[in-house]
Amino acid sequence: MADPYPTLTDTPALAPLLLRGALLSPFKRPRADAEFPRTRLVLPGVRVDLAKLAAYERVCGFATGEDALPITYPHVLGFPLAMRLMSCRAFPLPLLGLVHTSVEITRHTAVPATGTYELTVYIDELAPHRRGTEATVTTEMRAAGQVVWESRSTYLARHHRADTRAPEVPEARDPLPVVAEWRLAEDVGRRYGAASGDRNPIHLYPLTARLFGFPRAIAHGMWTAARCLAAHGTPESASVRAHFRAPVLLPGTVEYAARDGRFELRDGTGRVHVEGLVHPAVG
Repeated sequence: MADPYPTLTDTPALAPLLLRGALLSPFKRPRADAEFPRTRLVLPGVRVDLAKLAAYERVCGFATGEDALPITYPHVLGFPLAMRLMSCRAFPLPLLGLVHTSVEITRHTAVPATGTYELTVYIDELAPHRRGTEATVTTEMRAAGQVVWESRSTYLARHHRADTRAPEVPEARDPLPVVAEWRLAEDVGRRYGAASGDRNPIHLYPLTARLFGFPRAIAHGMWTAARCLAAHGTPESASVRAHFRAPVLLPGTVEYAARDGRFELRDGTGRVHVEGLVHPAVG
């Protein structure tokens, strides 16, 4: 029987995992009641590469040179472990076409960039979605045995399913005021990919994005969330939530809107790309 809590000795390389996931994708048959890996991957002794962190801070708009990780950066550290689980043969959803739909993050205390940490990543559940099946991936970061940061990300595999539920109706809210307009360069996806290691082809070039049905390269969802949170700011102990509603085409112009802990990224017509919430962590 496989060890359900295997301890890794190094961060997995992303490129081979992406290739393996792509090759296995045509053979996957997603459904919400499928079995999925129950393994919890554990990576101890994690230290941050300060040069990569500085590149990440620059592309996302965070202040540089501070001994504190941006609230979104532990996601980057845990992403290779998540990809190892989602690219394996036992994971029932195809990696190709998998859409990151939301992220919830709780930072319990400040996380120094010069600290040493342990990462744990596991697939929490599969759940039916009106557009297919959604997987929830949990990441936990510990320092001296205590959880200092944790997140839950949802990833959607689109496929036909008999679902009679009514579509979700967004809650009616007052529109958020525009705080800034950002002109996004064509190379944002490549710069973020170099800093984060996430070089999914849909984010890199128009040609590679068109292979997956996009007219141009699209920004990483986690870049859009990080860019908004860099502008918004977060307390030392904070919970944030972001929902990715529509892709951001590159190059392009977007509006950043915010008020009372809520934020949005939208285009000039009012179409929302990302919406989120920031509030102090409880407990």
